[in-house]
Amino acid sequence: MVPTELGVTSVAVRGPQGEAPGPSRDSIQTAEVRVPEPSPLAVRYYRSGNVLWAVGTGLSLLLPALLLYTGWSSRMRSLAFRLGRSWLPSLMVYALLFTAISAMLGLPLAFYEGFVRQHAYGLSNQSLSKWVGDWLKGVGLSGLGLALVLWIPYLLLRRSRRWWLYAGLASAPIATFLLIVAPVWVDPLFNHFGPMKDHVLEQRILQLAERAGIAGSRVYEVDKSVDTKTINAYVTGVGATKRIVLWDTILEKLDPDQVAFVAAHEMGHFVLGHVATLIGVITLLVTLSLYVVHRLAGRMISRSSDRFGFDRLSDFASLPLLLLLSTAVSLITTPLVLAYTRHQEHEADRFGLELTRDNHAAATTFVRLQQENLAVPRPGALYRLWRGSHPSLGDRVDFANRYRPWETGGPLRYGGLFR
Repeated sequence: MVPTELGVTSVAVRGPQGEAPGPSRDSIQTAEVRVPEPSPLAVRYYRSGNVLWAVGTGLSLLLPALLLYTGWSSRMRSLAFRLGRSWLPSLMVYALLFTAISAMLGLPLAFYEGFVRQHAYGLSNQSLSKWVGDWLKGVGLSGLGLALVLWIPYLLLRRSRRWWLYAGLASAPIATFLLIVAPVWVDPLFNHFGPMKDHVLEQRILQLAERAGIAGSRVYEVDKSVDTKTINAYVTGVGATKRIVLWDTILEKLDPDQVAFVAAHEMGHFVLGHVATLIGVITLLVTLSLYVVHRLAGRMISRSSDRFGFDRLSDFASLPLLLLLSTAVSLITTPLVLAYTRHQEHEADRFGLELTRDNHAAATTFVRLQQENLAVPRPGALYRLWRGSHPSLGDRVDFANRYRPWETGGPLRYGGLFR
């Protein structure tokens, strides 16, 4: 890897024999990493992504409205009762029918966005059979999950006028349970997870985890190269299932210093309790959203009960109405959630910098993310408000360049957490 390819400004210094030695580590550490201009392909990918987001958002409103106003939902409920006979089995049958029909209606967009477009922009390695298999697995898991939890809000609707409060609070343990089981039972259905193949790098990451105070750390390598050419890493799990997951593409395309920073960033999410606090924020917003749904749904039912085929919200044929109103409310709340996740990601960047003190590795990592994932370093307001879960890559490079409190004897925000 040539430093200038990553936007590093450096000056060659001649040695005593006229040779040009490589820059020292100190000079590399203090060299500013420039934010490269996005490629024309990345700009097209960004703009088409905004269009697809708008189309997807429109469909997320249109499809529930279609099932609702055509009376299909009430007919599915009637069929579910003929098959299930009693309330709970019928509700589960309805959940499976609803998931299958919704998935089929959304299939053209899902196929274009997840397969055709990714290949068109050179970002995918995925075969058609793999995409179809993953799509079917996703639909099956979605249907099963809905069948297992849908009884909670509808039982509460039948029993209490404060159903919105109890259902909102119930979202916290459900989300926690999913975080516990997903890494062990769900994620391996789509890709193979295993220990890191580079044992030297694995030991380096585990030593960082020990310094960060994370006991019993697990680092997994996942074979995402079968699906994609993009790079990524994430944290997941709760308690015994917590883990850092590194895509094999990121291990292939980043150098060890960059991978170490990525791991340190992900450790920051664990140490700073981001998963738990994010669940709390989402629970609060879900509860508020359900309250708005509670106040609006009755009026819509009273006006259109003949078209809907039901006259009360506790009828599980009302699921498309709940989704329609929840999606509309989420257009207002999503910028709040994303602003909070951007704050979390920024603090995880700070944690990673303080743990590694490797500004060059951090800044060049963000440059590689931009290049490999066809990202635009400074996206517009629409993207930031409704799509941007992370700070812009340009802002992250700038922060990595300038944040060096240890060089001036300044305090570290998270230094007291390190061992």
